Amino acid sequence: MNMSVDLCGVTLKNPVMTASGTFGAGEEYSEFVDLNKLGAVVTKGVANVPWEGNPTPRVAEVYGGMLNAIGLQNPGIDLFIERDIPFLKQYDTKIIVNVCGHTTEEYVEVVKRLAEQPVDMLEINISCPNVKEGGIAFGQNPKMVETITREIKKYAAQPVIMKLSPNVTDITEMAKAAEAGGADALSMINTLTGMKIDIHRRNFVLANKTGGMSGPAVHPVAVRMVYQTAQAVQIPIIGMGGIMNAEDAIEMILAGATAISVGTANFTNPKVTEEIVDGIAAYMERYQVKDIKELVGAVHD
Repeated sequence: MNMSVDLCGVTLKNPVMTASGTFGAGEEYSEFVDLNKLGAVVTKGVANVPWEGNPTPRVAEVYGGMLNAIGLQNPGIDLFIERDIPFLKQYDTKIIVNVCGHTTEEYVEVVKRLAEQPVDMLEINISCPNVKEGGIAFGQNPKMVETITREIKKYAAQPVIMKLSPNVTDITEMAKAAEAGGADALSMINTLTGMKIDIHRRNFVLANKTGGMSGPAVHPVAVRMVYQTAQAVQIPIIGMGGIMNAEDAIEMILAGATAISVGTANFTNPKVTEEIVDGIAAYMERYQVKDIKELVGAVHD
């Protein structure tokens, strides 16, 4: 039984990865999860300089999931290179670094710094607000998606995954723009924008007013978007959004994802990624699937 997947020339031992921002750099989870069992660890977003993130409160529980407005708090690329990469190199798993920025120049600076580092792939978070364009997210304008992808590809030594925002009218338009810009793969979906109001105090629960919604409630939306995108582009997709167990992961693979990322579920069950690896193996055994590639996009009418 073969569970390994090829992602842009990088071989993962299985398709299970962590979603950026929910796993740090793996250190706090390493006492619960054997990182050697995972296909890849995707790190929290890293910027050219440390970011403080948004004011608190910045997390709220909602029906079927959670809202977060962390604001991509991170220690910056210098500390990340010094501390987090050496930690992850101790394990037999692939390292995918999530990169964030407020301008194209900021993204490029991080990508250049990572070119010499022993990491396997880069995931570019284009849900960040573009300060030069009045705060619209890079990922909400197809021309911007294509331009930033092309610019990052000029300097990237590793394959480039563009992480798509679902807060758009047509996700396939953004996917095609990333592909046109030279993206090696796509990851999707990032969080959906949501809001929660405290009816007793009559104010916003999050200091930022809005936050990114994640968790099981967004899963059907994510599956639909992965399926639509798989029909529209030729490059591989990493599917994420409300994956809580092996069944959810398999559903995402059948929709067209080559690999999957697990996010919010890590908070409720730190061992969930390992359990999903085992659950996919059990499913393959049950249905006599010899190679996981047979399942990718295998949904039919």
